[in-house]
Amino acid sequence: MAKGLNSHPLGRLWPLGILIAVVLSGCGDKPPPQAAAPAPPVTVAQPVKRTVTDWDEFTGRFEAVEEVQVRARVGGFVTNVEFKDGDMVHTGDLLYLIDSRPFEAVAKQADGQLADARAKAELAKRDLERGLNLVQTSAVSEQVVDQRRQALQAAHAAETVAEGALKAAQLNIEFTHVLAPIAGRVSRHLISVGNLVQGSEGGATLLTSIVSLDPIYIYFDVDEATYLKNNRLWFEGKRPSSRDTPNPVQVKLTGETKPSHDGKMDFLDNRLDVSTGTLRSRAVIPNKDFSILPGQFGRVRLIGSAPYEALLLPDTAIATDQSRKIVFVVKDDNTVEARPVVLGPLDEGLRVIRDGLKADDKVIVDGLQRARVGAKVSPHPASAPAGAKP
Repeated sequence: MAKGLNSHPLGRLWPLGILIAVVLSGCGDKPPPQAAAPAPPVTVAQPVKRTVTDWDEFTGRFEAVEEVQVRARVGGFVTNVEFKDGDMVHTGDLLYLIDSRPFEAVAKQADGQLADARAKAELAKRDLERGLNLVQTSAVSEQVVDQRRQALQAAHAAETVAEGALKAAQLNIEFTHVLAPIAGRVSRHLISVGNLVQGSEGGATLLTSIVSLDPIYIYFDVDEATYLKNNRLWFEGKRPSSRDTPNPVQVKLTGETKPSHDGKMDFLDNRLDVSTGTLRSRAVIPNKDFSILPGQFGRVRLIGSAPYEALLLPDTAIATDQSRKIVFVVKDDNTVEARPVVLGPLDEGLRVIRDGLKADDKVIVDGLQRARVGAKVSPHPASAPAGAKP
């Protein structure tokens, strides 16, 4: 009987009909609707509004206000070194001793020559006085008086020469005591005891060097565009010129994240360097603890504007879209809008927004990766105002 059923044409269609019926019955069941995705949470804050001042920043190098190369002024053998290498010295401190005995002998000889010249001058003076008395009685002629007057003048000249020779000898004795001409930190001694040094007549021997440390200069180069900007502000009365006003500067040393030293402008050169197009400038920095040494580098911040009201945001709220900077603003309907902005400098950790933002805008400061332009978000106010100091 089963064989007869399979051999019938309709019997062979029976499994296919069952399959179609099962499929059609399954198509009748509709899937449950999916719930809408919740709006992603973001943190928003309004821009900080405060009075700021722009600062221009440059790289500079510190140099000593005073620097002296200490050289021998007389020749001779070094008998003693009176300072410790790298020590702080004061003006007039003894640094080196040079054998003074040869100069003392010359001074003694010059002293004797001066005494001889004074004696001869005294004798010439008395001869002239006697001649003046005798010429009144015609005992001597006028010619003899003139000769004695000339002899007295020559004696005075010889006395002057002898006095100069003695003074020079005494100076040489004084120069055997090499003193510190300025206060500051001394370098190492370049000449040891027992060495022969040359004086100024034969190429003075370098003994050591001294640099002053407090205050200290920092030199930096201002580019032409910044110079023209500052010059324009000076003409408009918005910023004093550093040529006649000690404008404040702030200095940040290598490795520091914020300025640690304050100073003031001290000098602007009289022309721009034709090879670099920059203006050499100088500021003076107090250095009471002697922590800054000549030759160090530093970043100099120079006042670059008059105080003005500005809106500020943290840098983390600013994104980059190709060549422009944007911030994401949450509108009243909680949708996200990309707003192009013009950035200014940093001020106390916040970025100045020059254009593109209003004071009442709600800017996304956290969760930028979850924000999509035109999509809704769930905004939450920041726990502290943007840029609030901890």
